[in-house]
Amino acid sequence: MSSHFPEDFTWGTATASYQIEGAFDVDGRGASIWDTFSKTPGKVVNGDTGDQACDHYNRFDEDIAIMKDLGVSAYRFSIAWPRLFPMGDTVREERGFDFYNRLIDALVAAGIEPMVTLYHWDLPQALEDKGGWANRDVVKAFEFYATACAEAFGDRISTWITINEPWCVSWLGYSNGVHAPGKKGMNNFLPAMHHALLCQAIGFNTIKEKFPEACVGTTYSCTYVTPKTYSEKDLKATERVDALINRAFIEPTLGLGYPIKAIPFLKHIAKHFLPGDEELLKVNFDFIGLQNYTREVVAHNTYVPYINAKLVPAKKRNVDYTLMNWEIYPKSIYYLILKFSKYAGVKKIIITENGASFFDEFKHNMFDDKERIEYIKSYLHQVLLAKQNGGKVDGYFIWSLTDNFEWAEGYKQRFGLVYIDYETQKRTIKNSFGQTEERFCVRTLISIKGKNIRSEISFSIRKEMRYPILIGRKTIGKKFLIDVSKGF
Repeated sequence: MSSHFPEDFTWGTATASYQIEGAFDVDGRGASIWDTFSKTPGKVVNGDTGDQACDHYNRFDEDIAIMKDLGVSAYRFSIAWPRLFPMGDTVREERGFDFYNRLIDALVAAGIEPMVTLYHWDLPQALEDKGGWANRDVVKAFEFYATACAEAFGDRISTWITINEPWCVSWLGYSNGVHAPGKKGMNNFLPAMHHALLCQAIGFNTIKEKFPEACVGTTYSCTYVTPKTYSEKDLKATERVDALINRAFIEPTLGLGYPIKAIPFLKHIAKHFLPGDEELLKVNFDFIGLQNYTREVVAHNTYVPYINAKLVPAKKRNVDYTLMNWEIYPKSIYYLILKFSKYAGVKKIIITENGASFFDEFKHNMFDDKERIEYIKSYLHQVLLAKQNGGKVDGYFIWSLTDNFEWAEGYKQRFGLVYIDYETQKRTIKNSFGQTEERFCVRTLISIKGKNIRSEISFSIRKEMRYPILIGRKTIGKKFLIDVSKGF
C-alpha cells in the first residue's frame, strides 16, 4: 500500500460567513439569527459578537493571497443569506451579490477552487421572526434563495454544499438552545430537523436543474460514539445517541427513513410531513461531507428525556483533549469514514471539517502550534488508513483558515491556521500552515552586573541584523532598566 494520498485528492481549508466576514451592518446586509443571539446577554462567552470578526468582507484579498502563497488548492466558504436577501424574502441586495462575485472571481484568478456552502447557520432574522426552521415556510424561502445563488454564481462554482450540519441547525438551535436562535423543546426540534433535511434536498435539485454537471453534496456533523461500559444499558444508550447524532440525518436522505426504532420519539415527526415529503427527502448526492473532531463516550441516564443517555466529559476520563474539552481521538475519523462508506447510496466522502483549538503561543517570532500540528498529522494518518481500507474519502478541508468567531465560544477558541489579532486585524501564519522555523536552543547562566540569570538562548542566522545576539525581555525584564539605544 502507498503511504501517500493520491494526486487527485482534494486539499483545502474552510470558513463560514458569520464567523469571519464582519461588516454586519454595511451594504444593506440584514440581521441574522446570530446577530440577535450573540447580543443576548449570557449566550456567548464574554458577550462576543460577529460584528467585526476577521473583517474578511474588507480583507478577503489578503486572505486569498495567504492561501495562494501557501499552496491551498480549494477553499470552502459560505454565503450569508441575509447579505443577499436582507429580509429572507424576494427583495435582493445587489451589493451582497457583488461582494460574492468579487470573492469568487478573486479565488478563481488565484487558482483556488471555490466550494460554496449555501447555509452555514446565519438565517435571516426576519424569517426567524416567522418561526424560522420550525416553520414550513422556510422551505419555500430557501428554494428561492438557492435558485438565486445558482443563477448568480453557478457559472464559476463546480462544487456546492447545501446545508452545513443539519443536526447542529436543529438540535443546538431548536432543542437545547445553546446556539441561535436559542429555542428549546421537541416541538421546535422535530419540525426544524425535517425542514432542514427537505432544504438540503431542494438545494441539490435546484442546483442540478441549473447546472447538471455541478458536484453537489451536503455535510453532516458526525461523532464516533462508544459506551462507557459494556453493560446492556450503556450499549443501548450508545445506540440511541448514534441514531440521533448520525443516522437520523443521513438515512432519510438515502431513502431509509428516520431511525424511529432506535429513538421512538422521532415517530412524532410524521405530523410535519406533507404528501410527497418522503420522496423529496431522498437525494442522490454526489458526495457526503463528513465533519469530525472527536468521539463521545455515552452512559445510560434515566433522567435525560427522550434518549435516556448522557455524555461523559473527556475531563473525567483521563484522556487528552483540546481547549474545547473535546477528546483527541484520531481513530474516530477512521471509524466514521468506514461507517458512512458502507451506506450503499454514498458515492464519495469529503472531510469538510476537521481541526482543533489549542493555546497559540507566540515564541521566537512565530506561532509554534505543535499541538495542532500533531493533531492534524494524527487525524490525517487515520484518513489515509481509511482510504487504504476501502473508505470512499477523496478530500480533506481543515477547520479553519483563520481564527474566528467560534459561535457560543466567541473568540475564546482559536482553530485557525492563521492567527488573527482582533484589535489590529493583523494576520500571522501559524506553523501548522507550513511556515516553520526550527532553532537549536541552549539553557545557560548569564551574568549581568554580578547577577546570575537563567536564560534560554536560541540560535539563528543574524548576519543581516545589527547585533549577533539578543538578550530579550524574558531574561532581563523586571530586573534592569535598559537603554535600548545602546548595544552591549
